[in-house]
Amino acid sequence: QLGISKNTVEKYLDLLNKVFILHKVEGFSRNLRKEITKNSRWYFLDNGIRNAVIANFNPVHARNDIGALWENYMISERLKYQSYKRISSNNYFWRTYEQQEIDWVEEREGSLFGYEFKWKEDKFKIPTQWKSAYPGASFELINVNNFNEWLK
Repeated sequence: QLGISKNTVEKYLDLLNKVFILHKVEGFSRNLRKEITKNSRWYFLDNGIRNAVIANFNPVHARNDIGALWENYMISERLKYQSYKRISSNNYFWRTYEQQEIDWVEEREGSLFGYEFKWKEDKFKIPTQWKSAYPGASFELINVNNFNEWLK
């Protein structure tokens, strides 16, 4: 769609990662057949750059991408928090072929911690496949009402 080769895109993404513009997050899997891991997600480390790239500086109430903006913000802030607190964590997202997903998975201290980001205080249930595949993992919904606790 861009009219350039896949290798060129990968080189650009790698460069933007190395200069701290983008952050790459891989998919999490323990080799279950129903989990998708071949795709990565990329997040801007600065939402201002993200907004400039998509030319959208509208206020929050007038945005049609608030969910993606919120997710990007939570991830960039969590990465800073992990760095400041010297938390060693492998970070992932999780998704299945049945469209179940978790936005952020931390693997640390021998445990899994799943987090779903929602702008509004929506009701959200733990994905059933996550619960059955990883029964010891925790799960938490992060929204505008509780994100401060998550980042403290």
